[in-house]
Amino acid sequence: MKQAIAITAAPEAPHGHQALSAYITARFDEFSRSQKDVAQYIVDHLDEAAFQTAEELARRANTSSSTVVRFSQALGFEGFPELQQAARDEYRRRPAGGGTEPVVAGGPLFSLDHTEFESALAADHVNVEDTAHKLSRADVEAAIDAIVSAEKVVIAGTDQMAFFASYLRHLLMLLDVRAEIVASPSQEALGRLSRIDERTLVVGLSAGRPHPLITRTMKLARHRHAMTLAITDATLSEVARLARIRLYYSSNTPAFVRSHTALLSIIQALAYGVYSRDAQQYDVRIKAFRLK
Repeated sequence: MKQAIAITAAPEAPHGHQALSAYITARFDEFSRSQKDVAQYIVDHLDEAAFQTAEELARRANTSSSTVVRFSQALGFEGFPELQQAARDEYRRRPAGGGTEPVVAGGPLFSLDHTEFESALAADHVNVEDTAHKLSRADVEAAIDAIVSAEKVVIAGTDQMAFFASYLRHLLMLLDVRAEIVASPSQEALGRLSRIDERTLVVGLSAGRPHPLITRTMKLARHRHAMTLAITDATLSEVARLARIRLYYSSNTPAFVRSHTALLSIIQALAYGVYSRDAQQYDVRIKAFRLK
């Protein structure tokens, strides 16, 4: 749980009164690869950046604390404390229930003296609500349409994302949707990539910096005029930039790994959206599948 911190007035930011996240987004292409990791994390997790130390922020952005300091200086700040002050200022200016502020219904889930277990659960609760408020209904419907109309769905996800790629494939196979997985640069996986065409939907799953295989898969899909869908926790991710349809999920957590609770919710909701297009037909198939 974040503690209230007494602070003095911050010096004027180098970008005047422009919000820090907007300034970072505008200058994103100027940064080095490692600085882009920091930029992505701050833009998508402003509340954490506003209250974490440089070391904690570096760990979550998969980089070093020295990179965080150099990134702060590249923005025109003297160091990380000045950048953090700008992040706190923007965080506090955000209106409750605004488009960029997580909306939490009702009171807190637990008492003020959270255990680590309760803190993790509370963060996941906020992640799901935050994700629901940020998702565009048009993007969700476009994603469901793309799945339904595709001749084949290729789901790309490596490392921890491979699990979610496999689960999405399982749900789609229950609905008689032809789905394949690309989880490693194996000969078999590369063979699946070679068969991508304009009738294929390519789904790229990523958390933080995308694996090079996922980026190459999305580039290949665009080159072959396939429909592309990105499901990611980084709005500035290259995978998101390469996709026609983008679904963003929140992955904030006090734990030592990113939270994927909201990602799992998106995957299950997408499958349910496909199911709802013809529930009667799908019910027959699912019942037959369970009997096998």
